Amino acid sequence: MSARRRARQAALTGLYQWLVSHEEPAVIQVHVEEQEVHAGCDQPHFEALLHGCIAQATTLDAALARHVDRPTADLSPVEHAALMIGAYELANCIEIPYRVVINEAVELTKSFGGTDGHKYVNGVLDKTAADLRSVEVQAARAARS
Repeated sequence: MSARRRARQAALTGLYQWLVSHEEPAVIQVHVEEQEVHAGCDQPHFEALLHGCIAQATTLDAALARHVDRPTADLSPVEHAALMIGAYELANCIEIPYRVVINEAVELTKSFGGTDGHKYVNGVLDKTAADLRSVEVQAARAARS
């Protein structure tokens, strides 16, 4: 498993904890860093995801809200965390292709979420990508035609 994927898994663990307990991000970071899920992760990316998602939670939820069928607070914490990571990477990590962002969020949800949660995450992030990276998405769709 790549260091980036490990960073996403560690961030998912931390965001899950934050969504459930609303503990301070620094406390959550220390807790996650003590767990096996953190071993071998891309530390700068983990920190960017964890702290960036928490700091931008309102903005990320607003971007996602256009495409979810219920308030984000009512989503499963795993799906919500995976969607936050995906939306954060779409908005802030333009060096990562949008399809990679979506795929990574889907894989997180397959590993840690409910039975069909990955399908939901895929659909929401596909629409969110069209909002946040319209030029890249349109170019990719045109290339497939």
